[in-house]
Amino acid sequence: MDWNKTKTIFIVVFSILNIFLYNLYFNQHTDAQSVQTIGKASIEELMKQENITYNLPQTIKDDFSYISAKIKTFSKEELESLLSQSIFIVDNTKIESTMNKPVSIQNNKGEYYFLDFLTKYVWNGSEYEHWETDKKNRSAMFFQQVHGEPIFYSANAMLIIHWDENHEVTKYEQRMLEDFTSFNKKKDLMSQDEAVGSLISRGYVKQDSKILSVSPGYSTRAQPTAESQVFAPTWNINVELKDGSIEEHFINAIEGKVIDFKLEKMKEDDPEDELEDEEVDE
Repeated sequence: MDWNKTKTIFIVVFSILNIFLYNLYFNQHTDAQSVQTIGKASIEELMKQENITYNLPQTIKDDFSYISAKIKTFSKEELESLLSQSIFIVDNTKIESTMNKPVSIQNNKGEYYFLDFLTKYVWNGSEYEHWETDKKNRSAMFFQQVHGEPIFYSANAMLIIHWDENHEVTKYEQRMLEDFTSFNKKKDLMSQDEAVGSLISRGYVKQDSKILSVSPGYSTRAQPTAESQVFAPTWNINVELKDGSIEEHFINAIEGKVIDFKLEKMKEDDPEDELEDEEVDE
C-alpha cells in the first residue's frame, strides 16, 4: 500500500472538512447576528409605530442567578431587644407587633419617612426596601432585599406597617428569609433592553406609552416548602400610559416569562395563621 498517497488523501479530506465546518460556523454566527440586528430593528420600528418612548441608561447585572433561602423562624429571646411594642409570634415565622405608643412616620416637611421606624422598631429593618404606600388604607409595603435587590411580592419576605389618622404607626406584620445561596449562575441572561423589547413585541406595552424605569430584583421561582424557597432574577419595568396611570410589569430574566403578580394569590404562599405561640412584651 502506498502510505504516502494515503496520508496525502487523509490530509486533503480533513482540510476540506475543516473548511466546511468553518464555513458552517461562520454562516451560523452571521445568521445569528443578522437575526439579532433584524430583531432589534423590528422592535425599534414597532416602538415608532406605537409611539412608545424608551430612553433609559442600561443596567448591567453580571451577578444575576437563581437563589434559594430558608424561611426564618423567630424566637422570643431574639426579639426581646425590640422595645416599646407587644409582639406575637405566629407559627414561628411571622411577627405581629402592636406599638405600646404610636410612633410618627412624618418628617418636618409632612412627608412620610420610614427609615427611623424601621431602624428602631423592626427586626433587621434595614434589610427592607419601601415599595408602596397606600394612603387610603394607611399602610405601607416593604420588600426584603438580597444582594441589594428586592424580592418582589413574596409573602415570606415582606413587611407591612399600619398607621392611624395622625400618621403614627400602631402595628406591623413581618416575615423574613435567611441563609441565601446563589446557584445555576448563567452569563446569557436577558438584558434590560431585551426585557423591554420582549414586553413590547408581545403587546404588553400599550400605544403612546413611556418606559419610566427598569430595575432588577427577584421573584418566586417555585412554591415554598415548609422551610425553603427558590427565586429567579427578574426585571421590573414601570410604564406610564397615555392617561398618566402607571403599569408595572415583571419578566423572568432567565426564562423570559412575564410574571403576573396577584396579591390575592399571595395567600397561597402565606400559610393560614395559627394560634399565637409566644408573646413578647416590652
